[in-house]
Amino acid sequence: MPRTSPALHRATPEAIAESALALVDESGPQALSFRTLAERLGVSHATVQRRCTDLAGLLDLCTDHLAARLPEVPAGTDWATGTELRFTALYRELTAHPGLLLLRGSRPWLGRNLLARLVEPALAANLAVGMDPTRAMAVYRQMYLLTLGSAAFVDHRDPAAVTAASRAALAALDPELFPVLAGHTEALLPPLTDHEVFREALRTLIRAARP
Repeated sequence: MPRTSPALHRATPEAIAESALALVDESGPQALSFRTLAERLGVSHATVQRRCTDLAGLLDLCTDHLAARLPEVPAGTDWATGTELRFTALYRELTAHPGLLLLRGSRPWLGRNLLARLVEPALAANLAVGMDPTRAMAVYRQMYLLTLGSAAFVDHRDPAAVTAASRAALAALDPELFPVLAGHTEALLPPLTDHEVFREALRTLIRAARP
């Protein structure tokens, strides 16, 4: 029987992903490294690298760990309801970990859990209501990009800090050059961190796409 390293038992994919996400959430994306992660897990740098190979592999592990939390929409659910449920759940996971979004940048999100929990069922639901494959993918892409962009725009975990920084930036503007921004500052600030802005935008896309 092959021997298994005790370190590998501690550094499971789930443990690595949870620790990496916690590290990024607590200390920012710049804090993430194999060495720091290994210290947190109580294993060697090589053990973590053996699981992930490189930073890209570590980020894939983290994103697919989050994707595993996405709900399975029950069969028979109305298309609009199921679509809103899927993308709202994705938005909730992404806004909880803004540092991960920053680290991933433009890398594609193609992990097994994301494909199984979001992409495949969303496309299947689109086809089931009469869209052809090209239209089904275009509708999925619109909602995915809305969700990703809405989550990445600001750090939704600290709306007060976002509002304060934005207020300071707007206060420095010349009212003659920026009459709208400088003249309506207090009215313009709340939508920056209001989750309902995303939800209403998603519902608008759903209404427009529904066959």
